[in-house]
Amino acid sequence: MSSQAAVVRRPGAATLLWRFSRPHTLLGTFISAAGLYVIAVAELPGSGLDQLLWVMVAGAGVNVAIVGVNQITDVEIDRINKPHLPLAAGDLSREAAWWIVAVAALVPVVLALTQGVLELAAVIAALAVGAAYSLPPVRLKRFPLVASLCISGVRAIAVNLGMYGHFSLAFGDGTLTIPPAVWALTAFVLPFSFAIAVLKDVPDLEGDRRFRIATFTVRLGARRAAQLGIGALVAAYAGMIVLGPLLVDDADGLVLVAGHAVALALLVAWARRADPSDFRSFYMRVWALFFAEYALMALAVLAA
Repeated sequence: MSSQAAVVRRPGAATLLWRFSRPHTLLGTFISAAGLYVIAVAELPGSGLDQLLWVMVAGAGVNVAIVGVNQITDVEIDRINKPHLPLAAGDLSREAAWWIVAVAALVPVVLALTQGVLELAAVIAALAVGAAYSLPPVRLKRFPLVASLCISGVRAIAVNLGMYGHFSLAFGDGTLTIPPAVWALTAFVLPFSFAIAVLKDVPDLEGDRRFRIATFTVRLGARRAAQLGIGALVAAYAGMIVLGPLLVDDADGLVLVAGHAVALALLVAWARRADPSDFRSFYMRVWALFFAEYALMALAVLAA
């Protein structure tokens, strides 16, 4: 009777890079860029899909660099909290990860140098905040409020205002203009990104507590941290439902109210059914609502 040696197939390079990029965050960057592009085309006289392509490439590079540094510095924590990630699983070496991060950071900087001061400032600011969030000795992720504000600042300000500002200069008359819809989107994404920053740590209590990362979940407990994050989401939706039709005069008020009311109803329903033992599933549904926000705002602008 012969025995056959088990063959262990290691994941391919493309699969590793996809897992390393944290796909939901990468999709968030792509969808943000696409939504802002649609708003820009509706608001401004020019257009150009090539501009959208390069903004997506730059955004993807910044995204991979930021999440990559976080994984490199959190390998031991991720072996407890997220053992499926390539570094934590032993599928990717630290050296290879650093090379990916270096290339991912260099590409958007080089692209930004050809696009003007605004995009360069947005790229450098996002990379700097991402590095300060993860790297010692600063390692801002140790401080829950500051860590949450880092994520909110990048997602709301660097992404929304930076990307739209680039489109404004490229498609307009050369002057920087930010329409009410983009200001409203930025104001909405601030508390929404704060909520994402809080909720992402709820399933990670064990590893964060063991390595003394004082997240809101570690300080408040999983239940109260989840309530804090969900409360921020509810406030964001309520603000858009009440103030959106009054202040955002370049978007259709009915679309704003109806769309955000439906999204809020989904959020409440999902929160009530959230399984504490599988909170990550609810967290990913929150990301789906994040994706939907850019489509909703773009639709409201087109409807106007």
